[in-house]
Amino acid sequence: MVQFRADGRGGKPGARQIYEALRDQIIAGVYPPESQIPSSRGLADELGVARTTVTVALEQLAAEGFIEITQGRRPRVVSSPVRPAPSEPAAPRSGPVRLSAYGDRLRSALPWTGDLATAPQIDFRYGDLAPGDFPSLLWRRALTEALARRPQRLAYDDPRGSLRLRQALQGHLWRARTIRCDLDQIMIVNGSQQGLDLCARLLLDPRERFVMEDPGYRMARQVFEATGATPVAIDVDANGMRTANLETVEARLAYVTPSHQFPLGGVMPVARRHQLLDWARARSAYVLEDDYDSEYRYDINPVPPLHSLQPDAAVIYLGTVSKTLSPMLRIGYLVVPPELVPVFGTAKQITDRHSPIAEQEALARLIETGSYERHVRRVRRLNGERRVTLLAALRRHFGDRIRVQGAEAGLHVVVWFDHLPRAREPDVIAAARRLGLGLHPISPLYGGSAGGPDRVGLVMGYAALGLRQIEKGVDLLAEVIARL
Repeated sequence: MVQFRADGRGGKPGARQIYEALRDQIIAGVYPPESQIPSSRGLADELGVARTTVTVALEQLAAEGFIEITQGRRPRVVSSPVRPAPSEPAAPRSGPVRLSAYGDRLRSALPWTGDLATAPQIDFRYGDLAPGDFPSLLWRRALTEALARRPQRLAYDDPRGSLRLRQALQGHLWRARTIRCDLDQIMIVNGSQQGLDLCARLLLDPRERFVMEDPGYRMARQVFEATGATPVAIDVDANGMRTANLETVEARLAYVTPSHQFPLGGVMPVARRHQLLDWARARSAYVLEDDYDSEYRYDINPVPPLHSLQPDAAVIYLGTVSKTLSPMLRIGYLVVPPELVPVFGTAKQITDRHSPIAEQEALARLIETGSYERHVRRVRRLNGERRVTLLAALRRHFGDRIRVQGAEAGLHVVVWFDHLPRAREPDVIAAARRLGLGLHPISPLYGGSAGGPDRVGLVMGYAALGLRQIEKGVDLLAEVIARL
């Protein structure tokens, strides 16, 4: 008789229970190879269930290779059914984990440590936004409209992205950033990070060199280094990258944030911009311009991007909505030179086919209706208020004992504690954490041979915090510094 586990409700066995009972008995050898098991009719009578229930169980066993079913005959166990699992646990895998060269380079990179579940109560982490700033109603309406538009068929889309969104961005980039480009040059990517990854894979080979600002965006440096390329760190000052130091540098790619240098906040003047473009032209190199938060300017006027300065310049422009709408949307875009359009399109296609379409269509609607630009003006005002609150709180607690950089634009400032040597940095971070305060040092953003600053510096993002949280956070920071 077939033994089966009760279902806990005192009822008759279902197809799943019958299947599991027969499978376990075949594995245990109750029904040896080549033996016959009861027919569906016989099992149904024995168990008091419908014959169709048994049939479903037998068909599952046949599909998994335990039995063979022949018309007019009882089911038969196959000659080599699955062997029972060993009673002893398998020995652990011996030897090191073998990865590709790319995998080995990634293994040495620092892991992500931004677990939101363990985030401090007040966290000055850069890149986060306040949920209340997100235009929930507008986005829901736009997304509902995008989902309601019935396509002719469900099919893969253009790897470069939604035609509607690229058309909307073409106009927006001209209005907001004076960028003129053909529609084909615009490519939608899954956030700026995928844009960086595509550039790294297509433009860099192992042992080639790329130029980075020092300090600079760490995840850009990591994605370029993952290709096996070698960074060349160029110091920055109050005006961004010191482009005069490029004179003797040979490299395939230069990554820059000229409109708001990350993290120190300098704006590259026009003379340096032309010097950088001339350097790239002389070496047949490309310049990757990361315009990550140009929407936020308070005390300075917008500066034309590199992309607009010279005709036919070898500039790849990278933009994102992570700082205006939400980093959770993962929508970014590239504007690539015409000669790179085919290869970037192919790379995007084999990477993930294309970015999600519904979100692209929703964003296109916001741009078309003017809602996006109105939203940007609103959040610029809100973040301007947060900025003023942060600067006032820092002045109130620290006065001239600190230096603040990069306050004229963006969503963060850099605060230097000149009286605290860098050796005290771990103490500052740990003491703040114990008080429920998240602080983030600037030292990991340096990659040059000089080894970074000799004093404590903090990158303080404020876009995710309320005004009271900002004031409370600076109160706690003052308490930490006073204890030290």
